[in-house]
Parts: sequence; C-alpha cells; structure tokens
Amino acid sequence: MSDAKYSTEIDGKHIWVFDNLCQSNETNELFLSLTNSPFKRDEIARPDTQDYRHWAVNLNSMLYKSLPVYQRCLDAIEKLTGKQYQAYRGYVNHASFGDMLFSHTDCLPESDELTILVFICDEWDLEWGGETLFYNSENDCVFACTPKPGRVVIFNGAIKHVGRPPNRICYKPRYTLAFKMERDNT
Repeated sequence: MSDAKYSTEIDGKHIWVFDNLCQSNETNELFLSLTNSPFKRDEIARPDTQDYRHWAVNLNSMLYKSLPVYQRCLDAIEKLTGKQYQAYRGYVNHASFGDMLFSHTDCLPESDELTILVFICDEWDLEWGGETLFYNSENDCVFACTPKPGRVVIFNGAIKHVGRPPNRICYKPRYTLAFKMERDNT
C-alpha cells in the first residue's frame, strides 16, 4: 500500500486521500451491483434538514467487513494513526442532479471517530462535479476531493463536509460507500 496521494489538516483534524485502496475491478463490481440496490430516501444530514432527505442503502456488517477495500482502509488507518478502528456503520449514498445535500459533521467535535468515503463509479468526468467539500471552523471551504473511480478519502468525522450532487450534464449516479469508524478497544 502506498502513502496517501493528498493529505491536509483542517483545524488540526486530518484528511487523507488515496487512489490505491480500491482496485478498479472492485469499483466496477460494486458499481454494477448498486444499480439494482434498494435505495431509500430516508437519510438526513442534520436534524434541521429532515424535510430534505437523500437516497441511501444500509449495508449489514458482514457484507461491508468482507469487502477487500474495508480491510485495506483499516490497514491504512493503523499505519497513519497508530490506532485500530472498526466500523459501526456501513452504507452507500446515492446522489443525482437536482438532489439537495447539506453540510454536516459525522460526530461530535471531541469524538475520536473517522469517516471513510469510497467513490464508486466506473468513470467520472471533471465537468460532472460531485466533489466532497471540507470546511474549517469559519465555514470556509478549504479542501475539495474529486470523486474519481475507486478514490478513498479518510477523515476525522468532526470536520464539516458535504458531498455535492452531480451537475446537470451528468446522467450517472454519484455513489459513495461510507464507513463510520470508532476506536477498536477490543
């Protein structure tokens, strides 16, 4: 496993971007399987945005823990932090042009939790948009991650972020496999 392609900090919290943790054949298989998945429009970003739900499908722990990319992410996290983590939730978000997605955090500021996002697409064009934006404590966007096929971004869940929906010219869904991670104290 190579090092992160990009890394940065926002308000002392880390973000790492990898292009080698999810192989193209895995990405393609996941993309094809997601086209027939039972997505539900019941996910919310924050309590105050509950009227604007977005599409997601929850994965059972046996399924997501069996994915090779999950184990590679665990190994990368241990190498980066010296700590072991485990997922307490795995799911896939689905965004299309016209969807409304809101900025949010995935945990409380003092939590030692990480989020892993894996961009699941067979191709992605720069003009399609769909970036994940990361904000500092002053609500300024200071980092953006392009949703390239198989790209993985690992970050402290207390960083405010948002996945932007694709632009009008994109007719493909923007699938993001997400793992919510907590310290493994076993």
